Amino acid sequence: MREALALSIEGMHCGACVRRVTDALGKIDGVEVSSVEVGLAMVTFDPERVAAEKIADAVHRVGFTVRSEK
Repeated sequence: MREALALSIEGMHCGACVRRVTDALGKIDGVEVSSVEVGLAMVTFDPERVAAEKIADAVHRVGFTVRSEK
């Protein structure tokens, strides 16, 4: 069963930031990107294939901080 996840992201301020986060999340097996805007990413994921922490780590690797996962 897929789960929804909202990521509150610090440090995003432009369209290029949105693109970097979208690309990073889209490369994770088991994750489907619903939307990304400045400061917020919405995804659905298969918890049997990927942990929520790995999703947050992908955002961190492209230079942003995840404030919270909902």
